[in-house]
Amino acid sequence: MANSLAGKAKQLQLKIFDTKTELGQTAARDATEIINQAISERGAAYVIAATGASQFEFLDSLVLEEIDWGKVVFFHLDEYVGLRESHRASFRRYLKERILSRVQPRSFHFINGEAGDVYEECRRVGELISRATVDVAFVGVGENGHLAFNDPPADFETDEPYIVVNLDERCRRQQVGEGWFENLEEVPSQAISMSIRQILRSRHILCIAPDRRKAVAIKNCVELEVSPMYPASILQKHESVKLYLDRESASLLPINRTASVNNNTASAGDSMLKGCERS
Repeated sequence: MANSLAGKAKQLQLKIFDTKTELGQTAARDATEIINQAISERGAAYVIAATGASQFEFLDSLVLEEIDWGKVVFFHLDEYVGLRESHRASFRRYLKERILSRVQPRSFHFINGEAGDVYEECRRVGELISRATVDVAFVGVGENGHLAFNDPPADFETDEPYIVVNLDERCRRQQVGEGWFENLEEVPSQAISMSIRQILRSRHILCIAPDRRKAVAIKNCVELEVSPMYPASILQKHESVKLYLDRESASLLPINRTASVNNNTASAGDSMLKGCERS
């Protein structure tokens, strides 16, 4: 089952691209296929949307795809606690600018990080997503290996859909490095995050993770045993995951050093890589 953390780790399917544009376009086509199939089968598609610099090319391509957006329901992955929506780092602002200003979905369930009671806000959005079967989750991987804002050591046990988390220093420094904040002191110390188990309840997960600064995290996610110290390693437990990497983020993986480009496929021997495609 997609929501189970028990059982053997699975081999992850990787797709490696020369450019972030190619990566984003391919991930968008794959996402469109999942969304359109869900609409065809059930009359609606339920989608989890991620944010961050890693998602730029993907979202730019996705909003151009042929999708009946009026049948798509979005859920928000995470949001800073106490950050005003007008701030350039606000994920609500990001999603409204990069999705809602371009397409008109049936609904978009945002997390209000400015709520007076953030635990009540977790319950509110948790009740909404608990009524849905999520067809696809779009996620990234943090420089510290986080999945959503589940920094190491991540909570792999809670069944709550949304939780309040403390952000570690490396996570907060990443936000400064990406230009969202001027300095570390500006970065909130807490966030509301979708939990690990809730992410894994998605029928499909598309993980978009380009850039060399993600290379160590990707290596840990793919090659190490599943551990809360490497939160994204939990993706090994899901039935249907695709990792979209560029040459830079895949630079520490054996497949990126030894892959044959014949027929756009590559073999990784006895490593945890499966179905790896070079594009």
